[in-house]
Amino acid sequence: MNIKILKETHDKVVYHISDAELSIVNALRRLIIEEVPTMEIEEVTFAKNNSALYDEIIAHRLGLLPLISDIKSYNFPEECKCDGKGCARCQVKLALQTKGPCTVHASDLKSKDPKIKPVYPETPITLLLKGQDLQLEATAKLGTGKQHTKFSPGLAYYRFYPTLKTHKDSNIKKCAELSDNLDAKDSKLEIKDITKWNEAQEQICEQNNVIVEYDKENFIFTIESWGQLDIKKIPSIALKIFEDKLKDLDKQIKWALLKPY
Repeated sequence: MNIKILKETHDKVVYHISDAELSIVNALRRLIIEEVPTMEIEEVTFAKNNSALYDEIIAHRLGLLPLISDIKSYNFPEECKCDGKGCARCQVKLALQTKGPCTVHASDLKSKDPKIKPVYPETPITLLLKGQDLQLEATAKLGTGKQHTKFSPGLAYYRFYPTLKTHKDSNIKKCAELSDNLDAKDSKLEIKDITKWNEAQEQICEQNNVIVEYDKENFIFTIESWGQLDIKKIPSIALKIFEDKLKDLDKQIKWALLKPY
């Protein structure tokens, strides 16, 4: 397997993965979405709320706020020494106390751990009018996407790598005219930026007698981060989880082989 970065921004990375099996690439995708942990708000206790929104609605909004996560410093509640009762090793408290008139933003949440804070501080939570108050305490815990999608660190998806083949009936000039990402060179049609390839360009090629073939061992793999974790670290965290799962499977197979029937 070979991996090459095609495009990178602060919240999105596109890789070219070559000479790889589909099952491995799909496993990596699922691990990123379902197994890479993040910190998110799980419980909210209200001391006062006379805004226009019910407690349940505000709690739901808080639960969906992406939080910058320090996953090395915290344990999963079920794996913590406190047996999930709640302690500084498996949860962090965030307090909010505001009085109207104002717009309550995510930045109004004051965390006891400065590392755990909203990714997007300007996210509005609710609007308070004159005389309205909102006081609450929220508890953030470590979790994974398979427990709830709010814990997922981002979106991961892939597509097969396309190859364009032309013949005497191919209208490559028309393809280049209809798409800025297609370039006609002599008798060949080339893709300018593989990261921008999409179904619309595929349809243009097919309508103009250009054959689009996909290599089932080469992939364009994209990760879009919600901001909780450094996007460069997400694949390595997923691969470490994959390695641990394989080690656990190996132990179970050896145990099964040694177990008397």
